[in-house]
Amino acid sequence: MCDCAEETKGGKGLLMVFTGNGKGKTTAAIGLAMRAVGHGFRVCFIQFIKGSWRSGEQETMGRFRGRIDFHVMGRGFTWKSDDLEKDRRAARAAWDKAREAIFSGKYQMVILDEFTYLLSYKMVDRDEALGVFSKKPQGLHVVITGRDALPELVDMADLVTEMREVRHPYKNGIRAQKGIEY
Repeated sequence: MCDCAEETKGGKGLLMVFTGNGKGKTTAAIGLAMRAVGHGFRVCFIQFIKGSWRSGEQETMGRFRGRIDFHVMGRGFTWKSDDLEKDRRAARAAWDKAREAIFSGKYQMVILDEFTYLLSYKMVDRDEALGVFSKKPQGLHVVITGRDALPELVDMADLVTEMREVRHPYKNGIRAQKGIEY
């Protein structure tokens, strides 16, 4: 097990939230993962909603085995769901994996991609999640992405960035593109 406080050079592990309707929340988290790995940190990256297709981030993260543990645990976007109960079970299993990673002592950064949706859709208990984040190890960085971050999560975070959409190609009929959206 690593001493997370030592690995972060005695720094405080931060709770960071990337939220808002604009594009770039997952991309920002991936950038932090790359920066952390560049400093020799171990990263656990868990995707909660995405899961029905192979993405560029899966391909990239797979090249950092041993430094990044990358887990796609969702069943795809919930608004396209064929079985919301299966989605809830997958979300719960992913949350169990996240809690384990947070308290394992194995990582210096844990990224919970699209986690805000689990709180908004009440797939994970809000009070339980906030309790876990408030008790995370001192030297561990936790990154949470997704739209509509709960005000309580925003209040407890050390860093919050809200991505604001100014223009998006979807509005001009341009579909999702490999290397840009996935």
